[in-house]
Amino acid sequence: MNNTVLVTKDGPITTIKLNRPDQLNAMDVELLTELNDELIKIKEDDSKIVVLTGEGNAFSAGGDMKTMLQNSDPNGFKDVMGIIKNIVTTFYSMPKVTVSVLNGAAAGLGLSVALAADFIIAKEDAKVAMNFIGIGLIPDGGGHFFMEQRLGPVKAKHTIWEGKMMTANEAQTLGLVDLATPDWNQALNHYLNKLQQSPIQSMITSKLIINGKQLPLLEEVLDQETRGQAKMRQTHDHKEGIDAFLNKREPQFIGE
Repeated sequence: MNNTVLVTKDGPITTIKLNRPDQLNAMDVELLTELNDELIKIKEDDSKIVVLTGEGNAFSAGGDMKTMLQNSDPNGFKDVMGIIKNIVTTFYSMPKVTVSVLNGAAAGLGLSVALAADFIIAKEDAKVAMNFIGIGLIPDGGGHFFMEQRLGPVKAKHTIWEGKMMTANEAQTLGLVDLATPDWNQALNHYLNKLQQSPIQSMITSKLIINGKQLPLLEEVLDQETRGQAKMRQTHDHKEGIDAFLNKREPQFIGE
């Protein structure tokens, strides 16, 4: 392990930092495995607040493209999607108040994982995108579930279809981000101080009631995403999207 995930504790607050800054914290199998392991441990500890953020200038650019290209084995793909399912359901159901801090770009799977938090703070000019469609794929990591939760079904569908790159300010207006600010560090400290002066056990209990009711649906959506993504990976448009991305050109999709 190369410490692709860093964990620090400060009293009741645990901070998880994605740590592949040279790759914009893109999520390869190693990072996903470490993140899954750390979340399982944190879920059972005495923390009351969990902060998820990224090292360097990005939160996470999403799934690692090299991993995607190398992982053509259907069984390997299924294993990775199983790890992603565990990450998302563990983070979503965690008996803590969870905060995602978008210190920079959050795209694709990176955005899906961020959306599993209770509260999202973002640097106002951070780029935010649910942009799977650009390479002929569908959102995974519960992206469909979280987008619908935050935007409603129609806006969620349109936003997924467009795959638009937006600023955090635009994402806040849309409803994907709770607070876009020029000084995310100050905003985070203010929010953490507020939480520590609140009856946080009451907040957590309400969270567990609300999220617990929705958890079976999230699990079903994650399973549907796995099946759908496996199908999309076999399409002409996905292969065209990848080739266009690698060669820095506009894709020519044909709907097949």
